[in-house]
Amino acid sequence: MNVLTATDLITNSDALRSIEPPAKLAVFGDPVAHSKSPAMHNAALKALGIEASYVAIHVKPEELSDALRALPKLGFLGANLTIPHKAAGFDLIDDMDSSARALGVVNTILVEGKRLIGFNTDGPGLVRAIRDQFSVDVKDLRILLFGAGGGAGRAIAMQCAMEKCERLVLVNRTVEKAEALRDELAPMFHSDRLEGPVDRLEAIPHEVEAIRRQLDYVDLIINASSLGMRRSDPPLMPASLITPNLMVYDTVYSSGDSRLLEDAKAAGARGANGLSMLLHQGALSLEIWLNRTAPISVMRRALDAAARQ
Repeated sequence: MNVLTATDLITNSDALRSIEPPAKLAVFGDPVAHSKSPAMHNAALKALGIEASYVAIHVKPEELSDALRALPKLGFLGANLTIPHKAAGFDLIDDMDSSARALGVVNTILVEGKRLIGFNTDGPGLVRAIRDQFSVDVKDLRILLFGAGGGAGRAIAMQCAMEKCERLVLVNRTVEKAEALRDELAPMFHSDRLEGPVDRLEAIPHEVEAIRRQLDYVDLIINASSLGMRRSDPPLMPASLITPNLMVYDTVYSSGDSRLLEDAKAAGARGANGLSMLLHQGALSLEIWLNRTAPISVMRRALDAAARQ
């Protein structure tokens, strides 16, 4: 995959103008060469008969504002933002939907004339991914969420709360961040139902004993932390704590299973990686840009093929 630079975009370089079909969609990241998004989006655009390309653009933090403002000038339909731009992008757009406003981060930008409109499809993408992978709805689950202090973790936690999940336990190495998010989400968990043996919303430190005490009251474990991106990372949790009744979803994706998913498989638990979340958040982004139903099966095949490379 050829990766363009912010300079290519800002100056409308020969490299950008030589792309056929013309580049009309992009993903901005730093780094971005690893992104699987171009593969699935270009397959979707071709299947829909749209003469446009989706390209990867390496944008450094100090280049983000100029890169975003170049999109309307060049006739782009929109863009995705990935690490580290989701929070910074929030302050550089003209308007946003209610989900992005609540989260304070954007991952999808729609160009409307000269204006940039922000959305966040991470949370809804996770909901669709859980239904896709485990044939169950988030609203019916008791969830233990690792990485509740970060951008992706915040989006997932907020979405779980909006879906009114049965229970949500927020886990973070800096427990104060999890506690702050708990306090923010608390009004969404107020109800007239009788409380069970544990609270419906809790924040705990990323410590073995604290995690162990929660597992009898959990159906689904979600890893939204960065742990697991490298094989040298320490385990997210002891393998001995994973039991066959649990479902395990790791937002980390790579060509092979993460250590967490290997441990889940060894324990007889059902597990899935973040490719399905990438698929569904990408499909939602495409529908925002094109106002058309995304060809999910086409995108899934392209994404699976890209992941195997």
